[in-house]
Amino acid sequence: MVKIVSFDLEGTLVTQDFSEFVWLEGIPKLYARKERLNFQHAKKIVLEEYEKVGENRIEWYDIKYWLNHFGLKNNYMEVFREYVDKISYYPEVFEVLESLSKNYVLVLISNSAREFLEFLTEKIKSYFRYSFSATSDFKFVKKNEKFYRKVCEILNVKPENIAHVGDRWEDDFKIPRKVGIQAFYLDRLGKINHEFVVKNLKEFEIKVRGGKMNGKTGNS
Repeated sequence: MVKIVSFDLEGTLVTQDFSEFVWLEGIPKLYARKERLNFQHAKKIVLEEYEKVGENRIEWYDIKYWLNHFGLKNNYMEVFREYVDKISYYPEVFEVLESLSKNYVLVLISNSAREFLEFLTEKIKSYFRYSFSATSDFKFVKKNEKFYRKVCEILNVKPENIAHVGDRWEDDFKIPRKVGIQAFYLDRLGKINHEFVVKNLKEFEIKVRGGKMNGKTGNS
């Protein structure tokens, strides 16, 4: 029986727009100013540095690391505030969170660093009993089974008592299903037809309330 409903953050509750502007415009713009380079040249250098680290390392997600790496004295909140208007929630988010919060404990599980998580959830954080940043709180990325097992331990529930949804096939679907969590893959473009794939969070809510969620581990 599902007791806890868990959500990924970026690409699931909020669009990627804010983060893309921070990483692909905000940081390069500061670097360009510091090094007196044109923006495109600075951006090329910054992107090359990102790629050297790669998304499987926790530094990839850490804005303080990157500000220090590029020798920038700015506070990350300066960058965040510049792009606050880029924060956009998917249309069904508030309705689904309001509805599910009446019957389940809601949890946020994200690769996003704690700084991003707190800033992006300002308008929805009241719905969540717990929030976990894999990279900030545990020094893991979400595709590590240990992370999901640790979350279950902290919440003091069996994996099968959690329903999770997110937009990354490996991180949000295959890995949590291997652990035993009743995970769903969010495919907003509707490209994949699968028993455990949903096109929006309303569909996910229907699955959760319907209770028909057991199945294979997601390796299929």
